[in-house]
Amino acid sequence: MQITDVRVRKVTKEGKMKAVVSITIDNEFVVHDIKVIDGEKGLFIAMPSRKAADGEYRDIAHPINSDTRERIQREILEKYEEAALETEQE
Repeated sequence: MQITDVRVRKVTKEGKMKAVVSITIDNEFVVHDIKVIDGEKGLFIAMPSRKAADGEYRDIAHPINSDTRERIQREILEKYEEAALETEQE
């Protein structure tokens, strides 16, 4: 599996959510609404989720194992940092 495109939409309002990201996998499959969150231990990603009938949020799409999650998170955060640098230089 290769992440072939990462699109970052920065969030301008104050808060913990810093960006919303879409990724393309193998030029064939897109996952929208991945969030970049600034947490207590630094930046991390939250996969797209939906509120269930019991009030809990459940992921709609997510990696099956931690290695894949780490790889997706690393690529997304690299692109987020690049976008943040571009914004600072403007």
